[in-house]
Amino acid sequence: MTYMNYFRNAGFLLAAFSALVLSGCVGRPAEPAAQRQSDKEDADGGKTSTRGVAVPPKPDWKAFLQPSGITIPYHQSVAVTAPGAMPQGIARNVTSPGGAYGPNPGNGSAPGFAYGPLPGNTSAPGYAYGPLPGNTSAPGYAYGPLPGNTSAPGYAYGPLPGNTSAPGYRGLPIAPGYRGLPNTSAPGYRQPYGPAPGNTTAPGLRGGLPTRFSPSNPNTTAPRFPAPRRSGSYSVPRAFEVGSLPTQNLTGAYAAEAGKADPKDWVNWRGPHYNSKSDETGLPDTLDPEGPDLLWRNTELRGRSTPIVMNGRLYTMNRNKPETSEEGERVLCADAVTGEILWENAFNVWLSDVPDTRVGWSSVVGDPETDYVYALGVCGYFQCIEGATGKTVWSVPMHEHFGLLSTYGGRTNYPIIVDDLVIVSAIVIGWGDQAKPAHRFVAFDKKTGDVVWYNGTAPLPDDTTYSSPALTVVNGEKQMVFGSGDGSVWSFQPRTGKRLWFYEFARRGLNVAPIVANGIVYTNQAEENIVPPDFPPTMGGVVALDPSAKGKTTPIWRNEEIVAGRASPLEIDGRIYIFDDRAKAWVYDAKTGKEIMGKKALGTVMQANALYADGRIYLWTSGGRWYVLTPTEKGFDIDEKGRFPQGEECISSPIVSHGRIYLQTTEAMYCLEDKTKEHGLAEAPAEPEETPIEKDMTPAQIQIVPAEVLMKPSESQAFTVRVFNANGQLLSKTSDEATFTVEGAGQVDADGVFHPAADSGHTAAYVTAKVGELSSTSRIRIVPELPWKFDFTGKKEPPVTWVGARYRHIIRNVDGNDMMVKITTIPKGTRSRAWFGQSDLHDYTIQADVKGSITDGKMPDIGLIAQGYKLDLQGASQILQIRAWDPQLRMARQVDLDWKPDTWYTMKFRAETADGKAILKGKIWPKGQPEPQEWTVEAEDKSPQMTGSPGLYGNAKDAEIFLDNITVTEN
Repeated sequence: MTYMNYFRNAGFLLAAFSALVLSGCVGRPAEPAAQRQSDKEDADGGKTSTRGVAVPPKPDWKAFLQPSGITIPYHQSVAVTAPGAMPQGIARNVTSPGGAYGPNPGNGSAPGFAYGPLPGNTSAPGYAYGPLPGNTSAPGYAYGPLPGNTSAPGYAYGPLPGNTSAPGYRGLPIAPGYRGLPNTSAPGYRQPYGPAPGNTTAPGLRGGLPTRFSPSNPNTTAPRFPAPRRSGSYSVPRAFEVGSLPTQNLTGAYAAEAGKADPKDWVNWRGPHYNSKSDETGLPDTLDPEGPDLLWRNTELRGRSTPIVMNGRLYTMNRNKPETSEEGERVLCADAVTGEILWENAFNVWLSDVPDTRVGWSSVVGDPETDYVYALGVCGYFQCIEGATGKTVWSVPMHEHFGLLSTYGGRTNYPIIVDDLVIVSAIVIGWGDQAKPAHRFVAFDKKTGDVVWYNGTAPLPDDTTYSSPALTVVNGEKQMVFGSGDGSVWSFQPRTGKRLWFYEFARRGLNVAPIVANGIVYTNQAEENIVPPDFPPTMGGVVALDPSAKGKTTPIWRNEEIVAGRASPLEIDGRIYIFDDRAKAWVYDAKTGKEIMGKKALGTVMQANALYADGRIYLWTSGGRWYVLTPTEKGFDIDEKGRFPQGEECISSPIVSHGRIYLQTTEAMYCLEDKTKEHGLAEAPAEPEETPIEKDMTPAQIQIVPAEVLMKPSESQAFTVRVFNANGQLLSKTSDEATFTVEGAGQVDADGVFHPAADSGHTAAYVTAKVGELSSTSRIRIVPELPWKFDFTGKKEPPVTWVGARYRHIIRNVDGNDMMVKITTIPKGTRSRAWFGQSDLHDYTIQADVKGSITDGKMPDIGLIAQGYKLDLQGASQILQIRAWDPQLRMARQVDLDWKPDTWYTMKFRAETADGKAILKGKIWPKGQPEPQEWTVEAEDKSPQMTGSPGLYGNAKDAEIFLDNITVTEN
């Protein structure tokens, strides 16, 4: 009789499986190792990893075994990966005696499923939940031994043989406790249910999931785990989402003292030294995603954003609810040890050209002083978030406030922390005298969100960029070095925004994050080089620069025709390691640029930065090939190599923290740790130090704060003046000697408080502070309460307060009437958006008279913006459409509409919120005719954008757009 027939005939199959679920032992089936074979190709030398042993995933419910009293923050949803394997004996094992928890000692003839046969039984399977046939005197069930039996483990989480004193099971851990912390005492289990290495006497419990229970009410009924979803994740039942996930001790053992940085934390995506190098030791020898070093794998943490680790928590960004009508972006926080999701902060992507596959491009940055994290979304939404809870402290939609451009390429920059500042950059189209696009940096007060300084590089860059700055000290002066959208390498003083030097490197934007080693800046690029007119053009290059220069500088050395525009260089022992866009490695002498090793093939495409730690280089190619390299005098040797599962792209960069390596693919986040090694921290290399501030207390520059303001006429704004020495070191945050003047509609008092004129319309003012001969000016946009009305009679330019309008629009007199025209003569500005004012507005209606011209049979697109949505009158398609996110029409609605060129129409767009939804309505009719009662097109959004600035959209690539009589009114 087979074991299945035995179950069927005995009627125990359903009961047995149900009891397993109730006991918490059934989870997501383990992924077969056969599906993840290492790469067997040897063309590039080295040996193929053979460490492909399948490791049973560790339970992912440690939070339920923690002390009570602390609740987990909850936003839209909480999902945790439940990686526990279904007991092999029940699910698959029909021939061997070893199931998930193994047979009883000495049993070699029966399959021994789940909890093993009863002691001494060699003739019948004797399964966990049924007595032996004919046995009427002994119950023999999973949680109760036979009367008098004190030697058989056979329980759900059973004690060691002979242990009769361990507390009960059914969801309560065995003392000294399975709380996710390494247990070095009896009964000798490791994290969190597996026997310690070499322990052959304890019943190996690592493959099963612990039963969930509320610590405040020990659960003796063992609620079932939810049914597995295709993603391999489990949604936490509502009873466990809020108020019952105890997280107090999840990270406490790893958290640094409040306000102090843990040297093993990785708070910036480039690492503690801004160069992808770590001082940690005792790291894994391999990146094998199926090897014995795999600590956890979580599909909810998949993406393209390099993670960070701070205070025991891992942070990353990715798509939220992909391929649904509610898709957006989110910041995720997970326990760094277990991979458990702790919270998510979800937000919309709105008024952006970024495709959904590029969402989550940037990386968050952590601030150990405040325990805040900062995140820039792909559309320009920038947030300060509490690291422990996920609560937003302050936020700013940078596309609406500063004109941040987000393009189809998806390139999004990375914030960094400097003292009390968080600094972020982008290509922006501003207002007033900064209406032309430029790569500009905004330095915010990291606690309040006030703009401390605002400065940029050369105007009219050719492309967007995502080069992340590196911080260094040169001759006692702190510098922020970065690649710019104008194709140059620049250095600013990070506290003041003062420009120090630049080097013209390429004709298009630079994306590589530079490094600084031994007082020299190294970087690379893949664009067309800037060469003399009589020289043939070349593509790509590597350069070494002297950061002590001022103004325009020249290179120490430069090697061209190395097309390396994504991965940053590594400096190791006087060697510069370059990994080009085709995943070919090059090694140069750091001082001379002499080639040491050239074009060593590692793959076909490279996007991620390589990681140097514990004497080795860890890297992976975009296609999933991974390598562990050892640097040598001649370049490097390949120690280990392999491949991630087919289909998993590797775009983000590997990081290391507390002995663990984190790897994010487009399918999952992997955490690797070699627990047989002692994790340590080598002495960090000496960093250059700033000149002591007391050696230069002479004021050399001042800074008025805030540097940019958007306000109403009814409000007032207090300014402070910071004083710095020549090196950009802060001497004082206030100055009693400061005097203030104002240009524009308003007054400023002696204390630096600005009061706009009560009757101010849409206008600008400029407050200047002076200390002696030093001065600094703040720019102020004054935008009144609704309603607004704009016509252009007698105007020479669009309103000064509109972001993204000037330069792309002009005022033209047509048939005796002044109107605003979106022109076709700016190739990179013909398709754009403009915003009128505050981003906290909601429930309003925008209306305008519009006309589209026609050129070569082609018409423009004309749009109105309200509350984060767009009403778009499309010329080529002849439709009227409502949408929020251009490439991802997640909630879009449209109607066919035959409209004519050179004809005036009136467009009207209404946005409101009701019952947790955004209600959008648009209509259009010939100008001068009665307004129709019915709306032309309507849409609803169940993931609503609740606020947003009114504005305009236009695509004048083919023909000009004419606008007049614009109004914005409350509903």
